[in-house]
Amino acid sequence: MQEYELVVDHITKKFKEGTALTDISFTASNGNIVGFSGHNGCGKTVLFKCICGFFAVNEGKITINGKKVGIGDDMPRNIAFTIEEPSFIGEYSGRKNLEILYGLRHKKNPEFIEEMLQKVHLEDTGKKRVSKYSLGMKQRLAIAQVLMEEMPILIMDEPMNGLDRQGIQEVRELLLEEKKKGKIILLASHNRADIDYLCDTVYEMENGRFLQG
Repeated sequence: MQEYELVVDHITKKFKEGTALTDISFTASNGNIVGFSGHNGCGKTVLFKCICGFFAVNEGKITINGKKVGIGDDMPRNIAFTIEEPSFIGEYSGRKNLEILYGLRHKKNPEFIEEMLQKVHLEDTGKKRVSKYSLGMKQRLAIAQVLMEEMPILIMDEPMNGLDRQGIQEVRELLLEEKKKGKIILLASHNRADIDYLCDTVYEMENGRFLQG
């Protein structure tokens, strides 16, 4: 895999309501899992959205292999992500949702879609409407969506939500497989056990800042 380096360089993000991120810096490269922990509203999701190019930062910069991340045409094309609650077309099956999303960038590949469903143990529910899915099933489908893009950088915002103990362990192993492939993985989790098990580097966040530890 090509070498990748993600650099978040002293970024600050402000909204009318206040400052969401203050002077955030970190670097990640191939084969790194970087963890972010903290309570709801601490800034994890805003940080991820800035890295994906959904929000422009007010100060500092974000670069991937030296190229500055921005919004619009400057949004990065090498990130796959699941941020906040998974969102799919409820009237369509899980398989159909993946086929539509995969088709936006790639040619049709039913065998590959089936492989992704098997990875997250949804192969028997691929025909079921997503509106009938439990939260855990939607979470598995979102993980399949991230993995099928085969991007070098993965952003996973609370990927274990709604999963039982077995599901959590299965997702942990999937992420470690991606790490072995050389992926950069950014992981937010409320569960400290997930963070400790998976992450090479961990940042504790509070009020939009990294705590010094």
